Amino acid sequence: MAQNSQSWRDGMSSDNIKGLVLALSSSFFIGSSFIVKKKGLKKAGASGIRAGVGGYSYLYEPLWWVGMITMIVGEIANFAAYAFAPAILVTPLGALSIIISAVLAHIILNEKLHIFGILGCALCVVGSITIVLHAPQEREIESVIEVWNLATEPAFLFYAALVITAVFILMFQFIPDYGQTHIMVYIGICSLVGSLSVMSVKAIGIALKLTLSGMNQLIYPQTWAFTLIVIICVLTQMNYLNKALDTFNTAVVSPIYYVMFTSLTILASVIMFKDWDRQNPTQIVTEMCGFVTILSGTFLLHKTKDMGDGSSMSMSMRMAKHGDDDGLESEGIPLRRQESLRLP
Repeated sequence: MAQNSQSWRDGMSSDNIKGLVLALSSSFFIGSSFIVKKKGLKKAGASGIRAGVGGYSYLYEPLWWVGMITMIVGEIANFAAYAFAPAILVTPLGALSIIISAVLAHIILNEKLHIFGILGCALCVVGSITIVLHAPQEREIESVIEVWNLATEPAFLFYAALVITAVFILMFQFIPDYGQTHIMVYIGICSLVGSLSVMSVKAIGIALKLTLSGMNQLIYPQTWAFTLIVIICVLTQMNYLNKALDTFNTAVVSPIYYVMFTSLTILASVIMFKDWDRQNPTQIVTEMCGFVTILSGTFLLHKTKDMGDGSSMSMSMRMAKHGDDDGLESEGIPLRRQESLRLP
């Protein structure tokens, strides 16, 4: 810990600065892509079948593709950032995409975010940063074969099996009944699949880095196996993220997706790379506190969504009750008569 503090006091290296700039750019592109894609989904849904009910008319909407390209640019920038800076610097900056998305949704989409929603976003960001800042340094990997051996150990195979089982249960048991009303169904699929895709992306990144340094990893079938896994996972994430964005408030989708995706990715990394074996109990407890903070933020975000509808309904009920107490039928009394009755 003291060594890390000393490195910050000595200043950032040129590589770290490059990674920081790439990570900030990634957050901006990804955060804004949510808004552009949602605009495209709305435009496509107005003239075709909405993505939330199984339609794919958005594939013919140029605005959606602009958002998709923006997201891809952001993901590429994020991937490149890890080549220059450590994960402990890059990963927390992903939380900035939540703020950018929420602000742009408020300005462009007129999606209001309650004050408790803002607090929920803050708690999610703080919790995620707490987890990442106390995460251990990545282990040195010298071959894609080594990553494959880690991925095929019993512990991670068990985790992968649980993830795949949970995804299929959500797809075939929960989506038909709860997909349009419970945001965690779509986001759960994206996050679970995402945790597997990141492990494969990391393997591909290691393979490309080693290849560029002179040790060709493209000759190994494991590299292409990881590539196939990434393609399948990314296509699945894209499909269900579109459904979530088309069905629910962007300001709620973005932070919940970030929180669940980050948490499950860290869990997958702990299992696959055995990160906690190199940590003391204090660091592990701090990470668990970060998880509790994230759960608190997620709860507030859910309550914010309910508050928007609940407050309107309760206001309507109070107005109706007030009208009944006064003996007025609001729909049966002409406007002029209602105004005269309100006068002293």
